[in-house]
Amino acid sequence: MTPLPFTRNSAVAFFCALSVYFPVGVQLYSEALRGNPAVYQNNSSASRAQTSTKAKPAGQTKTQKLANPLNDLLDEAQRDIDQKQFEAAITPLQKVLAEQPDFAYGHFQLAYVYTALKKTKEARAEYERTATLDPKMSAAYVNLGMLLLDSREDVAAVVPLRKAVELLPAESRPRYLLAVALDRSGDRAGAAEAFEALLHLDPKDLTALGYLGWMALRSGKPAEAEARFRRAVEVEPNGVDGRRGLAESLEAQKKPEAVAAYRQYLELKPDDAAAHARYVRFLMDQGQNDAALAELDRAEAGRSTVESLKLRADIQIAQKKWTDAIATLHQAMVLAPNDAQLHGGLGRTFLQVRDFLNAEKELKAATQLDAKNADYWRDLSSTYYLSKNYSAALASLDRMDQLETPGAGSWFLRALCYDSLNQAKPALEAYQKFLELDQNKNPDQVWQAQERSKVLRRMLEGKK
Repeated sequence: MTPLPFTRNSAVAFFCALSVYFPVGVQLYSEALRGNPAVYQNNSSASRAQTSTKAKPAGQTKTQKLANPLNDLLDEAQRDIDQKQFEAAITPLQKVLAEQPDFAYGHFQLAYVYTALKKTKEARAEYERTATLDPKMSAAYVNLGMLLLDSREDVAAVVPLRKAVELLPAESRPRYLLAVALDRSGDRAGAAEAFEALLHLDPKDLTALGYLGWMALRSGKPAEAEARFRRAVEVEPNGVDGRRGLAESLEAQKKPEAVAAYRQYLELKPDDAAAHARYVRFLMDQGQNDAALAELDRAEAGRSTVESLKLRADIQIAQKKWTDAIATLHQAMVLAPNDAQLHGGLGRTFLQVRDFLNAEKELKAATQLDAKNADYWRDLSSTYYLSKNYSAALASLDRMDQLETPGAGSWFLRALCYDSLNQAKPALEAYQKFLELDQNKNPDQVWQAQERSKVLRRMLEGKK
């Protein structure tokens, strides 16, 4: 980061490149600072060394124009800075400050030189000294804030940047920098407030629109996000971030317009595999399985990946094309033989076609690769039950119940297994637990549980 020097008798300009880090899943922005530079207009007395109070040289008359050698040193330092001879600029500046240690402008110039030489510690000390000597010098606070951001001292950067915003209320850049510092410091609400204030100064600021849009989307406010991203698209119709944000915010609201929004985004960014996947899944959610498959074909272009094959299998399963789905999953497993999700999906598909032997094989493999996934144990228990291996089904249910609190479905399957094994007491208890949890959401199973409970009670009473 190299801020421009504080040139005497001129405005101050300072630029740097910064990265803004957004919430989980949110996009990274990196850009040069925009807008008019913040301005600190110094006067001649502030940027020139004071006339020396030492005795005049012999022979000098009162009417003679006095030359101040300190100003010559300042001019020498400025020439070195203009020529990027930063090391050379240190000596004349230090000489000036040795004579006038409270000269704020001299400390600012020295801070700039240290910044250019990447001597962060020394630069920070000089900027802080400048601000102490001249609390109204806005450039010192801005440059100090940028220096701290560049060295990832984000929390420390907040204080000088707040001061810069206070001194430059009509400038957008200090607010942008403050928003960056707050975001990196973990104060998302504060960053949002700073970006909101920035939009009041510049309603077309794309960084602020993007930040607030993604923040709203991640906070479960897709309608608010949509409004932000629509504004971003108005400002920059071919901006990929605005287009992607608009598509995702429409998708989150399940609006059909998301289809067109994704198409427009993918025309601008055809290599975004994640967006292609989201688009395909949205088409599936809309019941447009054929369109989803066609989009996947375009995205793959003959180059299948594990993730694209998983998507293809999901579409085929949604279309109830079980044989095609099995073939696709086998193709994916060639690329990723130890992918638990693939084994689990293949086992579940075999279960659909009642191929219990292969279903058991694949689901066992899935549980070995990922023993903490309750879904694999649930599907395995169903496989065992349907193949009438009731004891194995109960054992799988036990493993599943270690991972999650058993729900109504788990208790119903457990009741069926106990019932099939002629274990009346645990079967009755399981049926009753099912009835308690289900609350008549599954009337067919509720009727079955009630009827079997009557029979089991009579059986148990007859044994007394």
